[in-house]
Amino acid sequence: MVTTPAQRRFATVMAARASAAAEPGQSLAGSNAYELMLAKLYDDKRRLKEIQSVERKIEVKREILPDYDNWVAGALEQGQGAQDEVLVTVMVWRMDVGDFEEALRIASYVVKHDLVLPDQYERNVQTVIVDEISEAALAVQKDGQTFPYNLLWETMSLTEKLDMPDQARAKLHKAMGYELRLANQLPEALEHYERALTLNEKIGVKVIIKELQAEIAPGNA
Repeated sequence: MVTTPAQRRFATVMAARASAAAEPGQSLAGSNAYELMLAKLYDDKRRLKEIQSVERKIEVKREILPDYDNWVAGALEQGQGAQDEVLVTVMVWRMDVGDFEEALRIASYVVKHDLVLPDQYERNVQTVIVDEISEAALAVQKDGQTFPYNLLWETMSLTEKLDMPDQARAKLHKAMGYELRLANQLPEALEHYERALTLNEKIGVKVIIKELQAEIAPGNA
């Protein structure tokens, strides 16, 4: 495990060199630095697969994610868009542990270069990003808590032109509508709720839309 500042910097440099050497769309396979990280990733995946508890899986991911920080830093610093299974997996794991800010930082690179997820995820990158962040937001909102609107906005900005199931995008609009309503931005909230309903009539916002329409109506302002 990397422990000293010099070792950490070396790992970052090696990742940067490996990422910079590969052409966009190519795989990093064959790079010694990448193969080492890939071997570690597979070991960690095997370890996680043996754990049945979701809660424990999240704990283990939190423990092992720092081991990938230098690889991520190097890839984002000089990467040219080569397919990188380590990077995209770390992005998903960051969402799994609730570190959405770092996940979106990686996601911006992943989306820009059209990187793909391993087959096990069975969804494209943008759908995973929107699903994971929207569902996390809706879960805390259901408990009466708030979710950082800037993360929802960034998710929308990153993925709004990309193809995904309507149900996924509907969840994001619903989550954004909730936060805007709390911020008393009622017309904007209504727009998001109406868009969510258009995309998925079973999204569960019809009552909220009627409430907002009544609140916005002339005489209630």
